[in-house]
Amino acid sequence: MTEPCKNVPTMTKQLRNLENRQLRKERIFESSDARTTLSFYEYRSITYPEAFRNQLYEAFDALEVYGRIYVAHEGVNAQISLPTHQLERLRDALRTLDFEPDLRLNIAIEDDGKSFYKLDIRVRHKIVADGLQDDTFDPADNGVHLDAEGFNELAARTDAVIVDMRNHYESEVGHFEGAILPDADTFREALPMVEASLRGKEEQPIIMYCTGGIRCEKASAYFKHKGFKEVYQLDGGIIEYARQVEAKGLENKFKGKNFVFDERMGERISDEIIAKCHQCGTPCDAHTNCANDRCHLLLIQCPSCAEQYRGTCSQACADFVQLPVEERQRLGDTLTFNGSNAGTKRYRGLKNKVYQK
Repeated sequence: MTEPCKNVPTMTKQLRNLENRQLRKERIFESSDARTTLSFYEYRSITYPEAFRNQLYEAFDALEVYGRIYVAHEGVNAQISLPTHQLERLRDALRTLDFEPDLRLNIAIEDDGKSFYKLDIRVRHKIVADGLQDDTFDPADNGVHLDAEGFNELAARTDAVIVDMRNHYESEVGHFEGAILPDADTFREALPMVEASLRGKEEQPIIMYCTGGIRCEKASAYFKHKGFKEVYQLDGGIIEYARQVEAKGLENKFKGKNFVFDERMGERISDEIIAKCHQCGTPCDAHTNCANDRCHLLLIQCPSCAEQYRGTCSQACADFVQLPVEERQRLGDTLTFNGSNAGTKRYRGLKNKVYQK
């Protein structure tokens, strides 16, 4: 495909949702209508991303779709929710917009549909930021796709190398047995880490996996380009693997929770809890963001610590959120908290530290 669709509009002004997010959230929670959370992606050539972004917005807004979508010259990456009764109309809209007829919709495992509360569609340089300056490889020339059964069979080989292409805070709460787990904050950081880990294994079967497949599409193509002879990827990612394992009664080789990028922050794939609370060390795999908006650090926090620290990552943040609003506003710009300008890098230090009680 070389065009987003047959009739390219000339408008460039971005459409956006003008309704208050909190009002939408309240309406969704008060409604008895079922909603479904899902994700999809497609690598394709989009000549006019801005125009296609507006087409996508008009089509999805009419279906009460909420979520986060990235559009770029290389394709589309979407995590959304919508009324369950609109699923067939969504498929019709995607066909109208020239997506592949067999486009996979990765429907969430644990879901009440209350995962997104606005429609946010952004034009990006790439739908998966990779940091690569190498334009000589084709993202469409990716690895061999494996279903759950094929994955289990190949993973059982002693020479097979399993690679988790997700970030460290994702793999901490759940991963496949024996996988290489890059200590990376981003996909662009993971690529060179994985390449270093795979040196000398160019002739071995390399199996890559991620949440829904989009990162592995690009990573598997990149490592084929780098000379690895036998590259595979888990088709549909962890989400589809979990669905097939349950439907077919297969052995589940994934341990723990699948991190997801919406308000749920995770889907339970197996009963094992393989992570620990970052504040007290109790077995726990519940991610949360520090309740201090000046910090907002992502961390794993057990119910006991959530109560003790009032949903924050430290005593300093707990003390700050208890101050009067006027005092927080006065002090906010003068204080530095765990998450201040640190992103998820601070998370790695926090997970190994037990805070003083």
